Amino acid sequence: MNTRVEVRGGIYRDSVTLLRVSRALAQRPGVTAATVAMATGLNLDLLVQQGFTVPAGAGPNDLVVAIRGEDEAAVRAAWEALDGLLAEAPAPAAAGGAPEAVPARTTGAAARRLADPGGGLALVSVPGRYAFAEAMDALAAGLNVMVFSDNVPLHQEIALKEAAGRRGLIVMGPDCGTAMIGGVGLGFANAVRPGPVGIVAASGTGAQQMMCLLDAAGVGVRHVLGVGGRDLSAEVSGRSTLAALAALDADPATEMIAVVTKPPASRVADLVHSAARRLDTPVTFAMLGEDAADLTDATAKVLRALGRDVPRWPSWPAPPPPGPPSPGALRGLFAGGTLCAEAALVARRELGPDPVSGHAFTDFGDDEYTRGRAHPMIDPTLRLERLAAEAADPACAVVLMDVVLGYGADPDPAALLAPAIEDALARRPDLRVVVSLCGTPADPQDRDRQAAALQAAGADVFASNAEAARHAAGLARGRAAAAAHGRHLEGA
Repeated sequence: MNTRVEVRGGIYRDSVTLLRVSRALAQRPGVTAATVAMATGLNLDLLVQQGFTVPAGAGPNDLVVAIRGEDEAAVRAAWEALDGLLAEAPAPAAAGGAPEAVPARTTGAAARRLADPGGGLALVSVPGRYAFAEAMDALAAGLNVMVFSDNVPLHQEIALKEAAGRRGLIVMGPDCGTAMIGGVGLGFANAVRPGPVGIVAASGTGAQQMMCLLDAAGVGVRHVLGVGGRDLSAEVSGRSTLAALAALDADPATEMIAVVTKPPASRVADLVHSAARRLDTPVTFAMLGEDAADLTDATAKVLRALGRDVPRWPSWPAPPPPGPPSPGALRGLFAGGTLCAEAALVARRELGPDPVSGHAFTDFGDDEYTRGRAHPMIDPTLRLERLAAEAADPACAVVLMDVVLGYGADPDPAALLAPAIEDALARRPDLRVVVSLCGTPADPQDRDRQAAALQAAGADVFASNAEAARHAAGLARGRAAAAAHGRHLEGA
């Protein structure tokens, strides 16, 4: 086995580009492992876990390349391909050229080149510690701001939203991964039909779940204004949620507003409810909580308020195994924070809160797992490693996972996940795998094609995250699978 590791100082590429380059190298003949990443602490730890020796002195401003192959020729050939793969990605801030061709060095400078920047939108996607300056610069230039970056300190978020309020603007985020403005998706938005619903979302995957279920019911979405997962906390006080409600209420084409959020601070929830009652546009709430409706039931409420029928939500059950399910622990491995929170709530209702049972839910999109690396909707490495670990744990009876489709997400998540599921089930015939599939047939990944691949691998697949969680909980109790399939929400 041959290994080569090198640190290249002062070179930066975004995490998505580096993931693409890493995959391309790993797929070359004779290469057994390849990682190209910024040398953050987390990435260096991962390289050590992979058995690489990291040169001393590497830091987050450096690029680290580690390749292992079956022989020296395979490593050398991969190394020779590296520069070409990196060159395919545009380097940031290329210098030179005529003065008039020099790119603007700040967001505000770019906005000021426009004839009328007021009311436009700037999307900030830089490492979290740099996001505040970029976002504040954009606000000063008269732009609304969508802050895609995570790991932005709380006090900076509050300062940004106070500044936006003084200017009559909106800050979407930080950690706003999903938005849609006038039918144009930003970040991880799904391809849904146009329609009369506007969504205010302190939850990216929660908004995606509602968008996709509405689309399955034949109802379209006009705007999705993400406000960041902390907006309805006691500290942030719903500043952006209140601004987004007012903006949607002023839009004559928005006939119904839905507010989607993880459990809010009670005082802030009261504040938002009071504001909603003063609007002309009706508002439906999907605020997850112990006694609140899940996202699927909240979507049904929106449909009924619009006078539309509630359909049977799509599901793709795998052929039932020969024996009944074995009771045991339910382990949730999620890319979406709200889908994870919703599944945990549903499981507690079905299974009870007993912690000794070993049920556990992990949000791999949390800052703890994304610092210095791509979001799990793009890079499934950590989840696939955990799936293998859970399959090796005899206490684990059921694995519940989400797969979130849409623009910006992995172009073919089933290509990696389906073989991993198939392998896990081959090793553990008594294990059950349930997938919550959030997407639409029009998404770039094609929801139905993804569902078929995951179903063929042996997973039970559901378009509704709540139904997937109820089904997984039933399996964890040793309940026959068929009873949980195809729950029809008509009249719920």
